[in-house]
Amino acid sequence: MNADPEGRPGPGAPDRWDEAVLDAVFTQSDIGLHVLDTDLRVVRVNPVAVGVRGLPAERIVGLPAAEAYAPLGVDVDEEMLREVLATGRPALDHLVRGHPFTDPRSEYVFSVSAHRLQDDAGRVLGVVLTSTDVTERERAQARLRLLHDAHERIGSSLDVERTARELVDVTVPRFADTVVVALTDAVLRGREPGLRSHDPAPLLRCTATGGADAGPRIPTAGALLLPGVFGKVLPTEPRVLPPEQDDGTGGTRIVAPLLVRGQVFGAVVFQRAEGAEPYGEDDLELADGLATRTATCLENALRFTREHIVMTALQSWPLRQEEATQKAVDVARRNQPDGSGVGSWYDVVPLSGARVALVVGRVDRAGLSAVATMSRLRTAVYSLTTLDLDPHELLARLHATTLRLAGEQETGPGGDGTTASCTVAVHDPVGGRLDIARAGTSLFAVVRPDGSVDTRPVDDGPLLGAEGPPFACASLTLPEGSTLCMAPGEGGPRTEDLVNALAHPGRPPEAMADDVARLLAPDRVLLVVRTRHLSPHELAEWSIPFDFSAVGVARRHVEEQLRRWDHPADPFTAALVVSELVTNAVRYGAAPITLRLITDATTLICEIADAGRAAPHLRHAKAVDEGGRGLLICATLADNWGMRYSAEGKTVWAEIGTEGAEERGG
Repeated sequence: MNADPEGRPGPGAPDRWDEAVLDAVFTQSDIGLHVLDTDLRVVRVNPVAVGVRGLPAERIVGLPAAEAYAPLGVDVDEEMLREVLATGRPALDHLVRGHPFTDPRSEYVFSVSAHRLQDDAGRVLGVVLTSTDVTERERAQARLRLLHDAHERIGSSLDVERTARELVDVTVPRFADTVVVALTDAVLRGREPGLRSHDPAPLLRCTATGGADAGPRIPTAGALLLPGVFGKVLPTEPRVLPPEQDDGTGGTRIVAPLLVRGQVFGAVVFQRAEGAEPYGEDDLELADGLATRTATCLENALRFTREHIVMTALQSWPLRQEEATQKAVDVARRNQPDGSGVGSWYDVVPLSGARVALVVGRVDRAGLSAVATMSRLRTAVYSLTTLDLDPHELLARLHATTLRLAGEQETGPGGDGTTASCTVAVHDPVGGRLDIARAGTSLFAVVRPDGSVDTRPVDDGPLLGAEGPPFACASLTLPEGSTLCMAPGEGGPRTEDLVNALAHPGRPPEAMADDVARLLAPDRVLLVVRTRHLSPHELAEWSIPFDFSAVGVARRHVEEQLRRWDHPADPFTAALVVSELVTNAVRYGAAPITLRLITDATTLICEIADAGRAAPHLRHAKAVDEGGRGLLICATLADNWGMRYSAEGKTVWAEIGTEGAEERGG
């Protein structure tokens, strides 16, 4: 018997089993089947096969496969099929793309596998193709690839306009036919973005666009776009909008705001041309991911821009003081502390007695914290220079400040201490003495007028905030016209190249600075300084007897010298200040006593040096006291006064301006 009582085929009816299975596969399977003969003509297809959706099977049966599927945009790989026929090796998971008649605007992707057909005798009958719709899988992978590319390519720079341009480059044409990115005026100006809750329709200006000429219209750069392509009110999340009423190209568009924590950076519109596949829910999720990534990069770029403004302001503080230092030095500066040079600085600080302090330094940290630390160290340097300390003593005090700053940073998040390198050189135009002290490593070279170059006038010292004092120091006496070259940080040019750049001392400092700057990294700061000595028209000096009778002699010296210089300072004021300083030196100091006058067009500096070590103390004498008013008189009449120590003793000085003399003369 070949059938059971219910009529089901039994083991003896294999042909009927084969027919039943084949019929089930062709009529009930959700896998597309295409049967081709050895000439690659279509023999049979099932209803779900690609190319048959919406078409009767008889429209393609009997046609060559390439001809049958060409109207659907399917490219048949005949070479692959013939190889399957010839070798019998199946071809698996071959991706085929096409536009079925049932949904011509959408591109579908099918995974096609080809297997050879042969009868029981081994004769080749043709090839059978199985096709599975993997459109959603491929679209999901394409979205993931696009998001991955967005994370790789968007935000490569810290510039808001370039970030907007990168969003356009990533998404055209993979996600949209045209893309328009607009940013708020505040963001474009580097200011803090506004909150959306304060303005649901912010002013947006076209920043970056891209797309085909035949696609939806593209606004011009700089055009105002709200209301416009973004709608009347900026949405709070990506939204599909209908085509614009005045846009004859049709198509759909997604508008996505560029928001970070409620702050509006701008918006982006993705547009597809008429006839293209409309945007769906999955596209909204992708647009949201792209907008979020772009907004985050815009926030980083804006933060960098604002921090860079702060850094530049701090790096350039204080203003140049050429007038206050030009008696002692001529200075050429180079300052572009970007990138790894953030936290580097230089200073040219005027000191008493026409001296000048030259400082270069670098904080060994990164980012805005380096600039903040640098600013605090520079402030400390300015404060310490008012004490007229020797350079190595100044570095010792600065080391204590660095340790304190490091302790403050270690108590905060991510604190890991602070170290810094710093070189201080004090030049005295009276005699050309140069005192140097160095913490850490830096470029320091001395070029004398004869062309000789000394690239190591002082050894490297320990870093500020690290090992601490004592710091390396040296003292030199330089002829007038010597040149100093100073730059902070490690890794300078080769000694031979540096010597060649500096070995022509007759050139001006600016030209020498250009030559040295070309040898340094672009983020290094640089000082090139030409030293000067005071001339007889700027300096007068006398030895004063150690006796109270010398006070009158000192007064006459001052009055005669002011007449000889034709100086506008009031002679009576200058003589009174000098007489009080000489009296104080005789009473509390030690021999010898030296009187020195230093002048320029607006200021007269009076200095009294003696061998005593006792510091003068400003007192406020009572009405009945017979003395104790000398320094008070000096402090009242002079614009500024102070004291500094040296190996030979101390010097008390006072600066007298000409403004008071003009007022008294009037």
